[in-house]
Amino acid sequence: EASSSRSLIAMAPERKPFVGGNWKSNGTVESAKVLCKALMPGVPAWRNKVDVVVCPILPQLSLVKKITTKSPFKVCAQNVSASSEGAFTGEVSAGQLKDFGVQWTLIGHSERRTKFGETDAITAEKMEKCQATGLSVIFCIGEQLEEREAGKTDEVNKRQLEAVFDKVKDWKKVVIAYEPVWAIGTGKVASPDQA
Repeated sequence: EASSSRSLIAMAPERKPFVGGNWKSNGTVESAKVLCKALMPGVPAWRNKVDVVVCPILPQLSLVKKITTKSPFKVCAQNVSASSEGAFTGEVSAGQLKDFGVQWTLIGHSERRTKFGETDAITAEKMEKCQATGLSVIFCIGEQLEEREAGKTDEVNKRQLEAVFDKVKDWKKVVIAYEPVWAIGTGKVASPDQA
C-alpha cells in the first residue's frame, strides 16, 4: 500500500497553489457582480503565483465569466452530467460546459454525494466525460463524521479516489480537494496533519 501511495505522489505534476471558492446555491446577479468586483483589487498580489477558480451558481456562469475575462480567475461549474448530450432534462454535459468556455467543474462534492445520491460510480462516469472533453476537474473527497469516528478516513478517501483513478488520463486536468465533511458546522476543526 505504501508503494502505491508513492507512485501516486510520483505521478502528481508540480503545480502552483490552487484556491477555489464555491458559492454553493447562494447569491443573486447583483451579489455576483459585487463579489467579483471585491475580488479584483487583490489580483496583482497573486497573479502568476496562484491558480484561482470561482464556482458561481449555473445561471451566473456567463455573467461571472464575462466580468472576470481579463483577470486570471477561472470560472468553474458546480456540477456536470455523467451523461453526454441528449434527453437529460436539467443536466449540463462536459462538452456543453467546454463549448461555453468553462474550463473547470466540481465532481464529487459532499453535498452532491449526500443530498443527491452521487455515488463513486457516478463520479467515475463524470470524470471520464470531463477527461474526454478536456474539462478540468476539482475532484472532492472526504469522510462524514461517522466515518471519521469509526476510523475509516483513509478507507473512504481511498475508495473515492480509486473510483476515478483509471478514468484519469491527464492528471494536469485534475485537482483533488479534501473536504473533511465532519468539520463543517460541527465546531470540530481539521488539523493541518488531517487535511
